[in-house]
Amino acid sequence: MSNPAIVGFSGNITRPSKTRAFVDLIVQDIATRHDLPARTYDIDDVGPSLGTAKWARDLDARAQAIFSHVVAADVLVVGSPTYKGSYTGLFKHFFDLVDPSALRGKPVLLTATGGGERHALIVEHQLRPLFGFFEAFALPTAVYATDKDFIDGVVRSEPILKRVAQAVSEVAVQLAKRSGVRLAAE
Repeated sequence: MSNPAIVGFSGNITRPSKTRAFVDLIVQDIATRHDLPARTYDIDDVGPSLGTAKWARDLDARAQAIFSHVVAADVLVVGSPTYKGSYTGLFKHFFDLVDPSALRGKPVLLTATGGGERHALIVEHQLRPLFGFFEAFALPTAVYATDKDFIDGVVRSEPILKRVAQAVSEVAVQLAKRSGVRLAAE
């Protein structure tokens, strides 16, 4: 693995989106620390073919390219806004199109956003089991941020930023294990 790719995927269905901004903040942090290529996508990027796709091959060309980047990523950062205690339906549908073995062993950093603390367990009760099904390596530290953690659409909460730093450190360990190369110091 000479040049790992960091890919973020957010389940937001509107823009601007705090969730996408949050996922991208983490993706860019990882990419900057390790001088790696990175991209962040969301449901809006995938476009309307997602809603009618029964298989990945049913996606239009742009959506198939995004789908391929997500599946091929060396590290995946996922996030969803919380709706009724869970991730968005289109986020789930996107991952329903992924072959069950395609994410096996892939490091995945789990994130979510929501209006308040009552939805904080989305990362443990919704996202972690989803990626467990794929046998992905969901990193031990997941990060949930509430509306109060953002100022002008950007995470400013010191406790959340510290938790992000902890999760990003876990990514560094996984990258080093996979590449056999010592990466940038934390």
